[in-house]
Amino acid sequence: MLSVAWSSAETAEHGYQYYAVGNSGDVKTETRGLIVMQGGGTDVDVNYQRMGELGGGGDFVVLRASGDDAYNQYIFDLCACDSVETIVFEHRDAAYDKFVIEKIRSAEALFIAGGDQSRYVRFWKGTPVEDAIHAVAAKPAPIGGTSAGMAILGQHAYTAMSADSLTAAHALADPFHIDLTLEADFINLAGMENIMTDQHLVERDRIGRTVALLARLVNDEITPTARAVAADRETAVHIDPANGDVEVFSVDEHETPYVYFMRTTTKASVCEEGKPLSIEDVEVYRATAGDTFNLKTWSGTGGISYSFSVEEGVLQSSRQEIY
Repeated sequence: MLSVAWSSAETAEHGYQYYAVGNSGDVKTETRGLIVMQGGGTDVDVNYQRMGELGGGGDFVVLRASGDDAYNQYIFDLCACDSVETIVFEHRDAAYDKFVIEKIRSAEALFIAGGDQSRYVRFWKGTPVEDAIHAVAAKPAPIGGTSAGMAILGQHAYTAMSADSLTAAHALADPFHIDLTLEADFINLAGMENIMTDQHLVERDRIGRTVALLARLVNDEITPTARAVAADRETAVHIDPANGDVEVFSVDEHETPYVYFMRTTTKASVCEEGKPLSIEDVEVYRATAGDTFNLKTWSGTGGISYSFSVEEGVLQSSRQEIY
């Protein structure tokens, strides 16, 4: 059994920290594709069990831009993997380090932790790390993320590049608010085409901001129809990238174990700088643990369908409750 925590003195000049548990050698196992996304909060155990299984019990790599090795033993106990290794990025230089790149490319499962997604964009965009993540996905092998890690797994991403996190109130009052920052060319995964993500939805009252982000994607002509997969905390989606099938999981007895699949049907009637947003008929499918969905057909079983509209910055729902 290997148990490693490299000191800051050994890795500081390269801009990262490295921690590992398990076997030190690189193994090669047969893998299958899976995309795992969680809306933050307490981790759903089945995420790592499934990723380990579809990773063939190989080497599981966790990427972070803050924190430490807290995931290593937890995941190792769940995933039946050869090893679990964490790389904590401290600045962009680490994205060019040969050891870091080889560790990522050799992973049979890859997970991106929570934190601040702007650090992932600043540290990884346009670097060998971005290419290495795409290489793991192309094997295909399981790739996952929670909170900030989920935020960057869609083709379109809210990047949180400003000083403050975008709130629903600000986004609906002005869809060109300084905090509304979008990236359309970062992590591109098969199965996540033309999809953006959002997280901590009910907990942080973010549905309005998700709708505003979708309106901007259409208004800016980035896509004619914008789609979102948005999850609350303690709730996860598992996506088969080959066929688009989605399963929903959550921590037992979580009070809002919801995932929202949203799709625009029209351009916003008002989406201008400094003016409140107005948009009609954003389709919604709300799923919970045990429900299913398919990204290719954009339809599901077990959940409920309704719609959102925004009139002069006020979010409205076709059902009694917004959530």
